Amino acid sequence: MNNCIIKLMLGNHAIAHGALEAGVAVAAGYPGTPSSEIMEYLIDYGKEFGVYAEWSSNEKVAFEVAYGAALAGSRAIVMMKHVGLNVAMDPLMSSAYTGVKGGFAIVTADDPNMWSSQNEQDNRWVGIHAYIPVFEPYDPQSAKDFAKNAIEFSETHSHPVLLRSVTRVSHVRGPVTVCSPAAPRYAEGYVKDPRRHALIPANARTLKNELLKRWSTIEKDVDQLPHNYIEGDRNLIITSGVAFTYALEAVKNYGVKASVLNVATPVPLPRKTILNAVSRADRVVVIEEEDPVVEQQLKALLYEEGIRVPILGKAENLFNRVGELTMNSVMDGLSKALDINNPLLSNHPIKVDYAPPPRPPVFCPGCPHTASFYELKISTAKAGVKPIFSGDIGCYSLGINNPFNEQDTLTDMGSSLGLGMGIYHGTRGKEVIVSIIGDSTFFHAGLPALVNAIYNKTPMLIMVLDNRVTAMTGGQPNPTNKIDIGEVAKSLGADYVSTVDPFEVKKAQEVISEALNVVRKGGVAVVVMKRGCALEATRLFRNYVTRYYVDENACKACGICYNLIACPALVPLESRKAWIDPYMCVGCSVCAQVCPYNAIKPEGDVKNWLSAWARM
Repeated sequence: MNNCIIKLMLGNHAIAHGALEAGVAVAAGYPGTPSSEIMEYLIDYGKEFGVYAEWSSNEKVAFEVAYGAALAGSRAIVMMKHVGLNVAMDPLMSSAYTGVKGGFAIVTADDPNMWSSQNEQDNRWVGIHAYIPVFEPYDPQSAKDFAKNAIEFSETHSHPVLLRSVTRVSHVRGPVTVCSPAAPRYAEGYVKDPRRHALIPANARTLKNELLKRWSTIEKDVDQLPHNYIEGDRNLIITSGVAFTYALEAVKNYGVKASVLNVATPVPLPRKTILNAVSRADRVVVIEEEDPVVEQQLKALLYEEGIRVPILGKAENLFNRVGELTMNSVMDGLSKALDINNPLLSNHPIKVDYAPPPRPPVFCPGCPHTASFYELKISTAKAGVKPIFSGDIGCYSLGINNPFNEQDTLTDMGSSLGLGMGIYHGTRGKEVIVSIIGDSTFFHAGLPALVNAIYNKTPMLIMVLDNRVTAMTGGQPNPTNKIDIGEVAKSLGADYVSTVDPFEVKKAQEVISEALNVVRKGGVAVVVMKRGCALEATRLFRNYVTRYYVDENACKACGICYNLIACPALVPLESRKAWIDPYMCVGCSVCAQVCPYNAIKPEGDVKNWLSAWARM
């Protein structure tokens, strides 16, 4: 019998534990906020139960690893952030055609309000597009339950299932009843079935009909899932996901008189459940985060049934389609929809006309990317070049800020090379292109683009910022620990390849200058800036850390260090002389190398510290 206890859990950890309770055997993913902690939990806790879990090189590969396991009959899960699902879209669409033998859950962690993302993509639409049901939890407990239910539902229907979380579910903590993990359900072997698993057109045409039959069954069976219904007034609030928590609070704490139905599956909608609830309602208010996915389906459903009850939601601009829901925005929408006073306004009559100062994110103290951007800026200036800086997704996106201003484009993983090539050809070679990409992103999406640049002889400087981990999402490992990026670039035929430590400031500038000369002559140059993440280094080699200080007598207040390097540990005093915060400095030595007056000095033996750091 399972032993169950109540634990305070992060929503992402709850999703992972739900998968373990379902007997997941194979797990794969690619890190990306707000999804990363799911895979970390499975790697940390799944091993002792025999679960195979891996960080894959990108989301498509991760999807195919889990998908292949499910085709064989294993229970499998794959996880990624919302934009990562775009990378996996090719196999995702096909997985609905082939179906699966073992339970297969596809976790997409969406990011309303774009806390760590380039867009607000709502992946519930993917369920409609791909004929894949979508389960949407609303708190950590439902996250655990829905993850387990999704895998079981998938196996019952031999069909993949999407589990859609959002930031306020993934990154909130709450009490969760967790039980002992089940034994991983691995396949006994793979049974060949090319008619189903090999999607040549003749097979795919037949499988599309089978897909539609399965979908018809799924549409009926979602009614049997645990949807939440709280009976109250003849006003009916229909919610999906995290909106349910706000609706509950509105009814319980703010006196809103309404019944509440939360649908566990926004795609497809539970038809009978909804019709039963609407039959007792005089009007319906739909609350959901991001797009009107439930609202539009609901209107179509009631139109088909000939039911003419008012449906109010995003179409009436009661709730925003941009950003996250808040209690204030939900109560404001409900007060307009139900013709009631907003109690939050009456309870909080005082308004403060004050906006806090902006706090843009900055590079961490000692971040090697700071040195790389500084060296790139100086080198291009000395060369008299004003390049187009084609950027990418990662910590180095912060290079867009002052004093660097070295991210002119930045849209998606690998876009630094792709857009850079397009700009070069689109301007008939009038622009010098510098593409800036990280190590994990290089292996994720940069490799095919580098092949393209070399094959099509597109002159450009590709600067790979190799900090030895996938830093932006929490320091996850990636292939750079086993595969040398410079050697890969050489083997592909790049015209110039050099690996340099950005903490060797003069040498790094020389290398970048050499690379720019190659680009001017029509070559493809790759410069790998190799130095480990400062956060990881100080964690691994804490006892070696040597800090720097400013000799006030030697400092001439030139401002080069704090103006051009922009390290958070470096600040100007009222005298405009530099000062280094001893609690922030991690001893990278870059400011000392840049100072023209030798005013910045180490407190101890910095060589041992930097050599230990270099071992990452």
